[in-house]
Amino acid sequence: MQTITLNNGIQMPLLGYGVFRVAPEEAERCVSDALQVGYRMIDTAQAYNNEDGVGAAIAKSGIKREDIFLVTKIWITNAGEERAAKSIEDSLKRLQTDYIDLLLVHQAYGDVFGSWRAMEKAYREGKVRAIGVSNFQACRFYDFASSVDIKPAVNQLQCCVLCQQRTIEPEMARYDTKMMAWGPLGQGNDDILHNPVLTEIGAKYGKTTAQVSLRWLIQRGIVAIPKSTHKERMAANFDIFDFALSDEDMNLIASLNQKDTGFRDFADPDYLRHILGIFPNV
Repeated sequence: MQTITLNNGIQMPLLGYGVFRVAPEEAERCVSDALQVGYRMIDTAQAYNNEDGVGAAIAKSGIKREDIFLVTKIWITNAGEERAAKSIEDSLKRLQTDYIDLLLVHQAYGDVFGSWRAMEKAYREGKVRAIGVSNFQACRFYDFASSVDIKPAVNQLQCCVLCQQRTIEPEMARYDTKMMAWGPLGQGNDDILHNPVLTEIGAKYGKTTAQVSLRWLIQRGIVAIPKSTHKERMAANFDIFDFALSDEDMNLIASLNQKDTGFRDFADPDYLRHILGIFPNV
């Protein structure tokens, strides 16, 4: 597995398995399948309500804990120093582990600075190996990163061939913050899966459009966490380390960018009300 070096020296896999929208009752089976395929990074969150299943799958896998890179995130309703600290302990219990490899602030709302103080404390105590943020857009990221003691190791953003997050890269580079892509396949977007440019490029390498899309991300140094509940698709998504895209291919795919910062407006109050309605009391 290829890795990337975070700003504190920790090695993080460039490809992992994401469990967003994996039902709680399916999480253990799906994570077990992903680990059998070869994935060694699992991305979950308090708001996904499936940390228990993730923890159970890892505990039963027979794989050494140190060989698995585990990511979770603090939800908005757990924001603030005291609440975040308690939520970290709760996540550790649900995940059946005494440390988390990467802990993220899930959304740029609520008392994120209080949450960060709790995360910094957990980091210094060895309960967390690296800390970062998620869905922090350029101005919010710069404001936050310039104000905290420990700089974010990762910013997890919606990133795929159709929304390439180019404009935020210089701001993240100031702090050597790495990008992690959620929805790296556009969450099944047909504009990716049936894209003629990706289809033509894939034909040269004997690869699918999904494999080309994931390969393009990791060649940019962007961590990708595709999700599937089907083991054969997990395996296909994992099969991207036996080829490399040419510079010409990389540039052709770069031309597909439609909405650089993603397809969700995180500055829209209605969106905040929407996600709080879905996950009201995590």
